[in-house]
Amino acid sequence: MKEAGDGGGGGGGTGFVRADQIDLKAIDEQLERFSRVTTLEKSRSIPASGAAAVDVAPKGFGLIPPRRERKEWEIDASKLTIKSVIARGTFGTVHRGIYDGQDVAVKLLDWGEEGHRTEAELASLRSAFAQEVAVWHKLNHPNVTKFIGATMGSSGLLIQTDSGPIDMPKNVCCVVVEYLPGGTLKSYLIKNRRRKLAFKVVHQLALDLAR
Repeated sequence: MKEAGDGGGGGGGTGFVRADQIDLKAIDEQLERFSRVTTLEKSRSIPASGAAAVDVAPKGFGLIPPRRERKEWEIDASKLTIKSVIARGTFGTVHRGIYDGQDVAVKLLDWGEEGHRTEAELASLRSAFAQEVAVWHKLNHPNVTKFIGATMGSSGLLIQTDSGPIDMPKNVCCVVVEYLPGGTLKSYLIKNRRRKLAFKVVHQLALDLAR
């Protein structure tokens, strides 16, 4: 191993050190001390803003997933209480419910049990559902049931039963509208099928449907 001269005597020559005389342990200790000092100096030179950035940085790497922004038509599922069934259809059921203290009707749309549809099919259904409720959210007409909100694939939905609340499957979508105690037009006509409705009533029903 070559060793630089001490610079004295003008020669400035180089000499040699025997390998068996090198204290490797001492060299390792010196390198370790140097590394600690360098790290300490760097940490002192980092400004406060840099330290804050170090704390926040892991969130960007997926360790803490960002909270999804809620759509303007989405409800807070924790404020919804779903009660008894009042109607059944091909793709779901309609329940009485309470949302944020208001009496409502809750339509639950079931897209089938988990695993029975492909991801592409579920994505298509979610897209169509989102488009429909986005339009309904902006609609305000006296002859159209008032839309309150909806939630898509929420895991926070509970149905109140006699034996206690039960969880809903995560692929169930929910539409919340105002509750109309008079029922549907179909139920009204069936209820009055044995007596003829006044022409004025029939005329008004037709106008309401056409407008």
